[in-house]
Amino acid sequence: MKSVCVCLVLVLTMPAYAQEQAAAVQFWNRLKKHCGAAYEGVITDGATDDFKGKRLVMHVRSCEPARIRIPFMVGENRSRTWVLTLKDSLITLKHDHRHENGSPDKVTFYGGTAGNSGSPTLQVLPADEETRKRIPAAFSNVWWISIDDQFFTYNLRRIGTDRLFTVRFDLRTPVPVPPAPWGWKE
Repeated sequence: MKSVCVCLVLVLTMPAYAQEQAAAVQFWNRLKKHCGAAYEGVITDGATDDFKGKRLVMHVRSCEPARIRIPFMVGENRSRTWVLTLKDSLITLKHDHRHENGSPDKVTFYGGTAGNSGSPTLQVLPADEETRKRIPAAFSNVWWISIDDQFFTYNLRRIGTDRLFTVRFDLRTPVPVPPAPWGWKE
């Protein structure tokens, strides 16, 4: 009877573990459905002068098994790409910033990794140690990305400050694909 009880306990705990691991993968697959498409967005919180009055477009440009790259165009500025990676059921967000000539910006590849598998529609990504070293003031940054059938939302909050930035993209209405981001290599 003991072995039956042990097996029963394992069977009862495995589905919860499998479901937890699957949340990041479900989020990933939901995002991958938009590969190749571009969407226009609006800032709902924290617009700064370099964003005000400019057309905002995200382009889910590249979808590989473990990496999705999403250029974020602000008017004619094509310097920003969100780089998401999936490893061991955890999603990491990095920000790739480039100059017009394609060279890396002084402040680039900062971001964070989810502390857990998240949910199929939401990933929370606190700043990692690399970000703290590159941008000391950003040690308390928390990014979160949500996606459902209508919207993709990118958010940044710097804990302990008033800093909040949110841009929401309408997934119901694709727009023409923008030019490649600066420094893009196919």
